Amino acid sequence: MASAALPALPAPRRQSPLASLLAPVVLLALWQFACLSGVFPPQVLVPPSEVGRTLWQLAETGELQRHIGESMTRLALGFAIGALAGLAFGAAIALSRLAEAAFGPFFFAVWQVPVIAFVPMLVIFLGIDEQFKVAIVILAAFFPVALAAFDGIRGVPKAWFEVARVYRTRLPDLIWRILVPATLPAVVTGLRVALTRAWVVLIAAELLAADSGIGQMMEMGRQMFRIDVVLAGVVVSGVIGFLLDRGAKAIERRASRWRAA
Repeated sequence: MASAALPALPAPRRQSPLASLLAPVVLLALWQFACLSGVFPPQVLVPPSEVGRTLWQLAETGELQRHIGESMTRLALGFAIGALAGLAFGAAIALSRLAEAAFGPFFFAVWQVPVIAFVPMLVIFLGIDEQFKVAIVILAAFFPVALAAFDGIRGVPKAWFEVARVYRTRLPDLIWRILVPATLPAVVTGLRVALTRAWVVLIAAELLAADSGIGQMMEMGRQMFRIDVVLAGVVVSGVIGFLLDRGAKAIERRASRWRAA
């Protein structure tokens, strides 16, 4: 008896690039309509055209580039330190029962505390100089990466380690041939979460205590009753966060294909 042929699955639909522009266009239209209708006074909400003009003026004077450069430098330095420290710590508590018993409970307890709650303490010890901004990014990046490394290594089947022990696999080979391919998806996802989290926390920290950066630009606009500057900072921080997330997603997809290959 011939087996019945399985029905062909429909090919996945490709999303049109124009579809992703629908929500921003609708939002801009509603924003413009709210401003023209007079529901909100100009001191509370300015039209998007005014925000665009402000962005152009800030770019012409170089102030926008300076603030973006300051924020991105802090993000890059703090994220690099925090991610490397998180990878090392997560691997240590995952591979060593003694390290997990000594540091695991404290780590998982502190992980529940919002990073922004550490701002007052960091300001007391470090002031509002560069050390403070870099430190808050380090904390924001450290915990997601450490947790991802811990979960990724603990998810590796124990049989793999037993086979490596039987064949007396050297530690470098164990890391590069077993741990790295097996934990890569979890670690890359953790890095992506940490990057976007670090960016949000950095902007919040600059809003609270900083002398430069996108957050400080927004706070200065608030103090000067320049809602156009505040909204310009919101737009810039949102665009940068979106680009960071898209870039991390692209790296995540490439890493998954490399592991599958």
